[in-house]
Amino acid sequence: MKSNLLFILFLLGFSGYSQLPEGFIYVQNVIPDLEVELRYNTSNNFVGTPIDGYQANKLILTKEATDALKKVAEELQNKNLCLLVYDGYRPQKAVNYFITWARDLNDTINKNIYYPNVNKEDLFIQEYIARRSGHSRGSTLDLTIFDCNKGKILDMGSPYDFFGVESWVDFEKITDKQKANRQLLQNVMIKYGFRNYPKEWWHFTLNEEPFPRTYFNFAIN
Repeated sequence: MKSNLLFILFLLGFSGYSQLPEGFIYVQNVIPDLEVELRYNTSNNFVGTPIDGYQANKLILTKEATDALKKVAEELQNKNLCLLVYDGYRPQKAVNYFITWARDLNDTINKNIYYPNVNKEDLFIQEYIARRSGHSRGSTLDLTIFDCNKGKILDMGSPYDFFGVESWVDFEKITDKQKANRQLLQNVMIKYGFRNYPKEWWHFTLNEEPFPRTYFNFAIN
């Protein structure tokens, strides 16, 4: 009975306990060489402020997604390539924060950087922001690849979280090298059981996600 109560409290966003809900793990405990830069834990994002629910730069995913990601990382390491993750599990309270932000049409501080060619009021219509995010189910993540030796991120043709056709996976007006880099990320993620969101080259969800209809709300700390 007590364990069930704790699980319910975590779903509601209760943060009085440091343990994670059953089925979730801190990814860097399993993949220690993984680079993590949770953008929503900082002001370096399309909103311009840290986002509710992000209290630490700690990547959390379901065990199943973590196991698959470990295989991705191991294959890339054979090519002296490493993974950089920008987002993983996302509390529903963070999604709610985005919704509130989107309603304030006067707050466009980072428009020129992240969505120069999309009207803010159209971000939901064009499906760049969702009221229910796969991230909140715990098996979705945003990531890219970098050269382990040089410490240089591979050029994917558009920045992370850039809302526009330039970030669509099949966008043609980029260089052959940028296309090859995108395809490399696509191939290795698909190989190990992830699927991509076509409008965001960085966004992947585990095909066999364990919580396909549950949106969690515990904080990242």
